[in-house]
Parts: sequence; structure tokens; C-alpha cells
Amino acid sequence: MPERESARVGILISGRGSNMVALIEAMRDGRVPAEPSVVVSNVPEAAGLARAAAWGIPAAVVDHKVVAPRAAHERAVIEVLARHGVGIVCLAGYMRRLSPVLVGAFRDRILNVHPALLPAFPGLDAQRQALDHGVKVTGCTVHLVDEQLDHGPIVLQAAVPVLEHDTVDSLSARILEQEHALYPQALALMASGRLTVEGRRVRIRP
Repeated sequence: MPERESARVGILISGRGSNMVALIEAMRDGRVPAEPSVVVSNVPEAAGLARAAAWGIPAAVVDHKVVAPRAAHERAVIEVLARHGVGIVCLAGYMRRLSPVLVGAFRDRILNVHPALLPAFPGLDAQRQALDHGVKVTGCTVHLVDEQLDHGPIVLQAAVPVLEHDTVDSLSARILEQEHALYPQALALMASGRLTVEGRRVRIRP
């Protein structure tokens, strides 16, 4: 994918936005060559909105309960992103599965982070799935978003060992630490134009 001149990033959230914070901090301190342009939430009371406002980053709400159906909601989100000149979209705890409307508008320019080593344990409660399955290693994945759930080509992964006495909470906390490190790395690669998509493979140029 070509390097985007503006490298302006839109972040979609539904809740507290801890990964949003990691991304914004990385952009603000120069680790990611991009600018956080707007934060959009589908939940009016999402705590991440206030956190974005505290940084002086524009924030918008497109409530999926008000703007429906899904295609209309995503067109409204696209309008907000376009208004702020967004070239890259990052999902940070955005609890909506994207349709071809939004995916098509930003093909190969939408990133998501998932708390498992995809393709293992897609969907909700990935950490509980890992514990229930008895795996010894899990982790997190940053991937490009397509029309299927947790399915798009993989950009980066980080492994996290599952300890003998792990609970969902303890395992989730250690995975989240890796998410906060890995997600900015992946965004930096995209923003600097170093990613090439070849089918299911994402190649990283030196």
C-alpha cells in the first residue's frame, strides 16, 4: 500500500479506549509518524471520548441506536472520518462488526488488535476461550480488517504464555500490555508506507 501524505488517523472506540491511549501517546511522542485526527464512538457515554477531549483531539458520537441500519450508521461514520481528512482507521475496542460499506471505503487501511493469536479464538472472550481450551501460549494480533470477523491479513503478533494459575483477568492484563506495545508498532509500519498486502500475506518492507 502506498504511503499516505497526511498519515491522519481516525480511532473508533466503544468504551474506555486503553488502546486508543497507547496509539495517541505513540503518535504524540514521535514513535508513530501520524497524527490523531478524530475519535469516533458509537456509544455516547464511552469514557474514551473524555480522554480524547483532554488531549484536544476532536471527538464525535455516531450512536448506532439512533443512526440505523448498519449501512446508514457506517456512512455517517465515514462522513466524520472524511471531514477530518482521515487516511488510516484504527479500531480500539470498537464493538461493532464492520460491513462492506466501511471496509470498502478504507480497504487495507483499517487496523484492529485482537487478544489472541489469530486465527485461534476469534470473537468475544478470547482470553476465556484460551483458558478453556488449555493452550500454553496465547497472545495478541494486529490485523487488517475485512468483512469477516477477526479474519483480515495479519500484520504483527506477540506471544503471551498462559500460566498455571491464570484467571481471565490476570491473563487479560498481560495480553493488554502486549497490545499497547504492538498496536503502535503496526500503525507506524502502515503510516510510513512499509506494508504491502499480497492476498493473505502482509509483507513489511525495510
